[in-house]
Order: sequence, then C-alpha cells, then structure tokens
Amino acid sequence: MAESTTKMTVDLPFSVKERLEELARTTARPEATLVTDAISSYVDLQEWQISEIRKGIEDAEAGDFATDEEVAAVFSKLKNAR
Repeated sequence: MAESTTKMTVDLPFSVKERLEELARTTARPEATLVTDAISSYVDLQEWQISEIRKGIEDAEAGDFATDEEVAAVFSKLKNAR
C-alpha cells in the first residue's frame, strides 16, 4: 500500500530549479520524485544526527567518557590512515 501524500509549495532559487530540471531529464525521473528523495534523505540524516547528539549528551551526563588512551588510539589510527 502506497503512503499517503500531501502537497507542499517551496520557493527555489532559479538556478536550483534549472539544475533539478536537468537532473530529471538526465535520469529520466520526475522532478517530484527527485525532490521527495532529496528531502527524505535530508530528514533521515538530520534525525540520525540529532539522535547521536542526544546519545552523546546522555553519555556525558552519565560521566561516560573515552579514556586518554582510547582518544590517543583513535588519533593515531586517523593519522596513520593518510
């Protein structure tokens, strides 16, 4: 069963609208589908980010911090990955 939908009006800069039209032509996908996918991805990312921030705050409030050794190990791994 398809999810119910609703209409929404947004103002886009002309340059973004032109790029969207070109993307729709290139991918042979409707502009509305591209916009829905883009907004859905953005909302998913923002919800995930807020959830992770809240978890971090809860950990900090509980006094659950990484040790100096754990932090040094992560920095060392990142430095060596270059």
